[in-house]
Amino acid sequence: MNPAGKTTSSTSCCCWPVAKPTTPSAAKCMATCRLWSARTAASASLCSSATSTVWTSVSRATPATRWAASWATCSASRCGWTRNCNAEPSRRTQMNSNTLWLIVQRFGAAIVTLLIVSIVVFAITAVLPGDAAQQALGQFATPEQVAALRIKLGLDQPGVVRYLHWLTNLLSGNLGESVSNAMPVSELIAGRFPKTLMLSATTALVSVPVALALGIGAAMYRGSRLDSALNFITLSLVAVPEFLVATLAVLIFAVNLGWLSALSYGADVSSPWQFMRTYALPVMTLCCVIVAQMARMTRAAVIDQLDSAYVEMARLKGVSPVRIVLRHALPNAIGPIVNAVALSLSYLLGGVVIVETIFNYPGIASLMVDAVTNRDMALVQGCTMLFCSAYLGLVLMADLCAILSNPRLRNQ
Repeated sequence: MNPAGKTTSSTSCCCWPVAKPTTPSAAKCMATCRLWSARTAASASLCSSATSTVWTSVSRATPATRWAASWATCSASRCGWTRNCNAEPSRRTQMNSNTLWLIVQRFGAAIVTLLIVSIVVFAITAVLPGDAAQQALGQFATPEQVAALRIKLGLDQPGVVRYLHWLTNLLSGNLGESVSNAMPVSELIAGRFPKTLMLSATTALVSVPVALALGIGAAMYRGSRLDSALNFITLSLVAVPEFLVATLAVLIFAVNLGWLSALSYGADVSSPWQFMRTYALPVMTLCCVIVAQMARMTRAAVIDQLDSAYVEMARLKGVSPVRIVLRHALPNAIGPIVNAVALSLSYLLGGVVIVETIFNYPGIASLMVDAVTNRDMALVQGCTMLFCSAYLGLVLMADLCAILSNPRLRNQ
């Protein structure tokens, strides 16, 4: 009798005739075969001899039975009953395949988006008013010198040819040479990148714990005066632009009180106190908007879990509110919270440009602003592509966190 239908001659699965198999896999096979025979009204026939040498683990999931078994490979002619070893895929296998496909789709979409961004960036920098060669040489340059520099920079070629040449160099790691600084763009970015990374990392280390604490606290005491005050403050901070926050911070803490330094360029950061004085105003400005956005999204994610049926059951059982949030709601809200943190940190990139310019901070954003002023196209393109890549990376991380934390997305 064959409960599973068609069987091949060399990959059939059967039970073993021995009462006590010698291997754990054989024991699982025999026990599972007997269970299968009982559930399918099949006779628990046995193999005539132990002929199997290859063991594989497969899973079977049907509406009637859901269990995993280890099956033996033996000859179909030596089995009392057999089943096809090509078992139908389990639900977990299908979920893993769907998750992998969604991740591949997100990576593909990010690459296509980055390619489109490169086209837009190159087109915008190409149509900016003025002549890059004339801007680099100055107003006293002769027409022959300007023409020679245009040929050197490739400005005499069609736009499509220049874009393909620039994209090829970009993929190979060559960002070109800065005309205004007479240095490779990669070296200029490498010198400024650690400073921007330090500012962003310090902002993230300060803003993430504060935002999570405010969001979770507002969700725990939903509807209270604390929740209303936090909602009003965070909504007001989201509506205020970064340059206004930076200007007010400079007027209050640097000009009137004299506690902090208004400029960051060339400041001494050898001691912890000097480091705090230098980074306090830029970090404070960036944290105002980031904390407000992150706290509001964290509050929404935790409240969504607190409105679930299992939380209501926990309340009926007398579980304390703190335990409900920390042991039940918060673990299930980790995925949406991580997604909110990644999206909020992506907004940080736009604020860095404003903050570095206002506080004269020597980072990549101020380098890009100077490049736009000097019409240094290679430097503008390199800095812009770096910011776009960082933004897409954070958005991609947010999408992956949403996929991995949401079973409904994995089953699509």
